[in-house]
Amino acid sequence: MSEDTILLLGAVAYDPKVVTIWEGFEAYFARQGLKMNYVLYSNYERQVEALLDGQIHVAWNSPLAWIRAQRLARARGLEARAIAMRDSDCDLASIIAVREASPIKTVADLKGKTVAVGAVDSPQATLLPLAHLHTLKLDTQDITVQYHNVLVGKHGDHIGGERDAAKALIAGSADAACLLEYNYHQFLMDGTLPSGTTRMLTRTALFDHCNFTVLSTAPTKLIAQFQALLIDMSYDDPDVRPLCDLEGLKAWYPGRVQGYEALDKAVDLAGFYDQQGTITVKDYPL
Repeated sequence: MSEDTILLLGAVAYDPKVVTIWEGFEAYFARQGLKMNYVLYSNYERQVEALLDGQIHVAWNSPLAWIRAQRLARARGLEARAIAMRDSDCDLASIIAVREASPIKTVADLKGKTVAVGAVDSPQATLLPLAHLHTLKLDTQDITVQYHNVLVGKHGDHIGGERDAAKALIAGSADAACLLEYNYHQFLMDGTLPSGTTRMLTRTALFDHCNFTVLSTAPTKLIAQFQALLIDMSYDDPDVRPLCDLEGLKAWYPGRVQGYEALDKAVDLAGFYDQQGTITVKDYPL
């Protein structure tokens, strides 16, 4: 990496709006006296590896990418830190929905049924809800898991897989669907799930979503300046508000890691990464 006078930030291009977001934030940080360049990656696995290899200083990571970064860092004798997250990243939940008229009344009734999930690497629509079923004594061998692998590598940030899972539920090709609770309500509003046709069967414990991840080797002053500018950013700033709306937040909070404990266990249950951060899930195309 060149002189540490420019903060190098990695983000995953899960949607064309990502360019607009980071072009805008790059200009904002420049006005505040912080030089920042962003680097876009096509998938989170590549981004995490770039962070560990020192190609970027900070990564805008999915929760699954955070788990891998933490494990890879630990294996190399380093520490990964979550320095900031959106207000909207805190205290989320996923749900398992069934059709309103379905005879399925309890989780036990799902045995032998087909459960639609998102992409294989979606924390919110696959890993966490399937782990939740495990805690309720229903394992993947007890059901048929119907994957909807839209944009694999983007860790479910693109909700196409969840939308397809919801459609499968309505079409009758699945008996239940795993969805982020927020997205479930969005699908009700946009008609993906017609009003009155579905109900929630069960809900996961609360968890957290994305964070800005840095390593213990990151340039201290640049990271401190970046973190301070994020936390001080005001939604009332007319230059900032459109970018915040695109990124889905009203405020940046200091990072916290307690909200990833359930996902850490879900990763182990699914055999997605080993403790050294190596990808171990079968048939993952990355």
